[in-house]
Amino acid sequence: MGEYSLGEAIRAFLKTSRFKGHIQALQIGEVWEQIMGKTVAKYTERIHIHGDKLYITTTIAPLRQELIYQKENIIKRVNEAMGENIVRTVIIS
Repeated sequence: MGEYSLGEAIRAFLKTSRFKGHIQALQIGEVWEQIMGKTVAKYTERIHIHGDKLYITTTIAPLRQELIYQKENIIKRVNEAMGENIVRTVIIS
């Protein structure tokens, strides 16, 4: 059996664990400001991942419209920040 770093062991566990989705949901909340900037993060009321869908909630109509236009960019940025292709669809409400 080879040697693994703690990070590698945790990633290997999460790949097969039923907790993976819950961990990713927590991670997206933590990195949302880094991905989209302070202004977007400030006016985002809720963000979570369920399956391969990223749900973003905001009550600010102009921001909602801008996020709709930026869906593909959001998918790309989130997947890069998370280190794997988790998100395939963005749903904005």
